[in-house]
Amino acid sequence: MSRFLLAIDQGTSSSRAVIYDHSMKVIASAQQEFPQIYPQPGWVEHDPEAIWDSVCAVMAAAMHDAGATDITAIGITNQRETTLVWERKTGTCVYNAIVWQRRRKKEEGKEGKREEREKKGKEKKGGGGGGDPRDQSPAQQSPGSPK
Repeated sequence: MSRFLLAIDQGTSSSRAVIYDHSMKVIASAQQEFPQIYPQPGWVEHDPEAIWDSVCAVMAAAMHDAGATDITAIGITNQRETTLVWERKTGTCVYNAIVWQRRRKKEEGKEGKREEREKKGKEKKGGGGGGDPRDQSPAQQSPGSPK
């Protein structure tokens, strides 16, 4: 009877399972995407049951393909920035998983840079500032202003 290692990679768009033998040779793998939920622009959520179902499906598929029934160890990596809340007494999730995406930070970074340019513009102009031309509407920009 062979012994196997099961690695699970539960990511922000899919789940993957890989079966390794005792010499760390890949024997089988399976991957499955799950739906992304976009409640408003820049926000992403996941159905917790869809995450769980995808993990169970890829584990079963990889184990089947490898003929693996004797799993010695399991390694897991997951969505560290995703938040999930559940009811303690029942274990039932109370809402979708809230997913951190770069888009949220990117937009916050753009806003912070715009505010910094405005502040510098006011300081240069003695506090009255028009700020950076990139933060003005096309009607406010003079011809030849950077866009």
